[in-house]
Amino acid sequence: MTGSTVPRRQLGRYLRDLRMQASITVRAAARELEWSEQKIWRIETGQVAMRVLDVRAMCEMYGAPNDLTEALKSLARETKARGWWHAYGDALPEWFDLYVGLEEAASELRWYENKLIPGLLQTTDYAAEIIRTHSPSLSESEVERRVHLRMDRQSILMRPVSAPTLRIVLAECVLRQLVGAPKVMATQLAHLAYVSANQNVNLRVVPFDVSNPGVLSGAFTVLQFPEGRMAEPPTVYVEGFTGGLYLDKPDEVRRFEAAFQKIWDAAVDDQASQRLIAEAARSYEQQ
Repeated sequence: MTGSTVPRRQLGRYLRDLRMQASITVRAAARELEWSEQKIWRIETGQVAMRVLDVRAMCEMYGAPNDLTEALKSLARETKARGWWHAYGDALPEWFDLYVGLEEAASELRWYENKLIPGLLQTTDYAAEIIRTHSPSLSESEVERRVHLRMDRQSILMRPVSAPTLRIVLAECVLRQLVGAPKVMATQLAHLAYVSANQNVNLRVVPFDVSNPGVLSGAFTVLQFPEGRMAEPPTVYVEGFTGGLYLDKPDEVRRFEAAFQKIWDAAVDDQASQRLIAEAARSYEQQ
């Protein structure tokens, strides 16, 4: 099948989790649905496209709630697409963030950002400002809920077992772009320096006075997954204003991996990057 395998892999993961939560074996599921065990296995490992009717039957058997069933049915429609554009608020509800599933499963993330502090490194106040700006119609309770979800994502960096490696490059303009009040930025940059001290986090900055290859690629994330017999292929995630593009064709991934390495090489080293962060933080503290 052509196009991205991301929707198939994610749908399979959700269906497998639902089956296990319901304490139903593959054999029992296959018998109830009158399918082969091989078919269940192929669905759960993301090897086949799915019919909406089949997803509904599986969700009913596993006791999935209605809103999740509807989201998975929408995702099933995407498994037949030649390419895949996931638009928030369109085919899938905004709370059904497929990127988070990939992020949690990744063993390494290589991330270049040229606009905002990445979600994995944001403070609550910084995240709230971003969410209010992007979705001004939200109530404060809805903003708080989305901030809470974003903070929950950050726990992967502190996992005692199998915490992913995060290699991240920021353009200096990210440090200088005011989000909210100067106090919000000063606190955010202090947090950035604190988190980047973790052994599994490597952060560098591309200064203004250095030629930055990232001006051509824009922001992106390359996600690498644990090796194994059923290892998922590396996936590139590119986020836009209304959605996220998922790329996992080998040639596409190789181009982004090469782009990241060029950006990484253009950035200053860890110590110089920390000095740039501290300098930017002091400028906000003085305002």
